[in-house]
Amino acid sequence: MNIHEYQAKEILKKYGVAVQNGFVAETPEQAAEAALKVKNEYQSDWCVIKAQIHAGGRGKGKIKGSEQRGVQVAKSPEQAKEIAQNLLGGTLVTLQTGAAGKVVNKVLVAQDVFYPGESEPKEYYMSVLLDRGKKENVIIYTTEGGMDIEEVAENHPEKIFREWIDPTTGLQAFQARKIAFNLGLEGKAFKEMVAFVTALYKAYDDTDSAMFEINPVLKTSDNRIIAVDAKVNLDDNALYRHKDYADLRDLAEEDPTEVEAGEHNLNFVKLDGNVGCMVNGAGLAMATMDIIKLSGGEPANFLDVGGTANAQTVEAGFRIIMSDPGVKAILINIFGGIVRCDRVANGVVEAYRKIGNIHIPIIVRLQGTNAEEAKKIIDDSGLKVFSAIALKDAADIVKRVLSETSSDQ
Repeated sequence: MNIHEYQAKEILKKYGVAVQNGFVAETPEQAAEAALKVKNEYQSDWCVIKAQIHAGGRGKGKIKGSEQRGVQVAKSPEQAKEIAQNLLGGTLVTLQTGAAGKVVNKVLVAQDVFYPGESEPKEYYMSVLLDRGKKENVIIYTTEGGMDIEEVAENHPEKIFREWIDPTTGLQAFQARKIAFNLGLEGKAFKEMVAFVTALYKAYDDTDSAMFEINPVLKTSDNRIIAVDAKVNLDDNALYRHKDYADLRDLAEEDPTEVEAGEHNLNFVKLDGNVGCMVNGAGLAMATMDIIKLSGGEPANFLDVGGTANAQTVEAGFRIIMSDPGVKAILINIFGGIVRCDRVANGVVEAYRKIGNIHIPIIVRLQGTNAEEAKKIIDDSGLKVFSAIALKDAADIVKRVLSETSSDQ
């Protein structure tokens, strides 16, 4: 589960991670008030207005139809209000959002941390995540932080360091010191980076997160180390242990069809293909998407109805899949183990009749308990539904209906 920057920073602060402080605003007037609070509480004459969306690249991103960037500096409360006016309600397009962009509903009004001092500020990059290949957590870091981190990873991979951490023993003190040394730090900045890394890893570990990404980690002109940005992905499977974090979910940032699927206890991920998939079981879903590819199609989604599929779940699945205008056919692939195939077949027929006006081909492949009976139910329904038992037969039907669809256009 992704959360906003301002929410991530609140979590980091609880663990003693130094962050760029600020206040969230949902209206231009609140942004002006926040700018004044930043000035009074953090002695920051200038402030930074940062669009809050679940995507990176906000500094380079632009509001659709304008030249307004997603991150801007304000020199007064009045200017903060004006910038917020331009951002709020607009659609911010970044490299990570794609052309569709995301609507800005909130902004973070944060203190200016790039102030003059005894040395030049320096930006670093740091993230913590799980290396599934090594079965260990890993801290990835580089001296080349900032908005062009993707270019560094592609063109200068030798500048990226990795420190693997055994989850049974946790981050060791020598590892934190090694990271600070590899970043070329010394004196006060060295000590602050050691403390920063130690606190950051503890926050990642304690919150059962899937990823913490801090870009940039800033060495200020007076050698403090702080998180200027924060991107956090919390592990959905661990939210039962962190019920307060579950409340941080922002449904407005998520795909509406995925939200609707969750309300029906369906595991759904939208893709960009032309064949909708409805299956029971993640492994079977992957195999189904493979067979669609081999048949010349492209999967339009991942949709797992689980082991207790019935008419209601099938109907909900139909409606979600058909809300995608790019879907040209639907393949239902169910293995009848926990649930009987004839029960699923009856659910398909009932859902089909209830929805009505279905103008795209539907292929139903049912294998397992009572598969033959299920095929007869589908065949005798009088509906425009193609049935199959073998997966290859279902794939052949998919290939044929896609060919007929393309020839009709």
